[in-house]
Amino acid sequence: MSGCDPDSSLASDEPDWAAMRQRMVEEQIESRGVRDPAVLRSMRTVARHAFVPQEYRNQAYGDTPLPIGESQTISQPYIVALMTELLEVGPGSKVLEIGTGSGYQAAVLGAMGVHVYSIEIRPQLCERAAKTLKAQGYSTVEVRCGDGYAGWPEEAPFDGVIVTAAPERVPEPLLEQLKDGGRLVIPVGSFYQELMVITRSGDAFKERSVIPVRFVPMTGEIQRQ
Repeated sequence: MSGCDPDSSLASDEPDWAAMRQRMVEEQIESRGVRDPAVLRSMRTVARHAFVPQEYRNQAYGDTPLPIGESQTISQPYIVALMTELLEVGPGSKVLEIGTGSGYQAAVLGAMGVHVYSIEIRPQLCERAAKTLKAQGYSTVEVRCGDGYAGWPEEAPFDGVIVTAAPERVPEPLLEQLKDGGRLVIPVGSFYQELMVITRSGDAFKERSVIPVRFVPMTGEIQRQ
């Protein structure tokens, strides 16, 4: 299941969320070069406002990240779309996500028919995201509360791995859990960060830097290594 009608349970006096999503995609995402039709369709469909705290919902489709609590953010819509496109996955693909956060990135992938295994280190965010994803009908997304450093080995290998917090170096277990030909999309760095795409070819890994980015730091085991 790729999610229910995202606006079906909303009151008639609420904003025209669908029109706001359409404008978001046209002005923030297509205009910056994201072209994958499945990604654009998903960004038009997923109710981003459902993943944003109530006090920020009027800003949900703006061109900016937003606070979601515990010093974490929901990423700018363009970055979500770009990272999704860079994964190059589709219906039936398996993707590991490190850093569930609000659950929005997982929902965007879920709406594309991707099976998502998502890990969130902060228990309150984890539980809230799992609840929101269930309420929105994303049955192909599974959420685990815990440290994502070691990945999800019992479900490996994955067609793609996406990381939504920045480590200073790439966690080795995430590379090991990629399928041959699979892609890891990850921000890397401390103060200065680069969005990287790492593609597996046998036992070799090809790295490509995409754009400078700014993500919250990856915490937990990566900091102790």
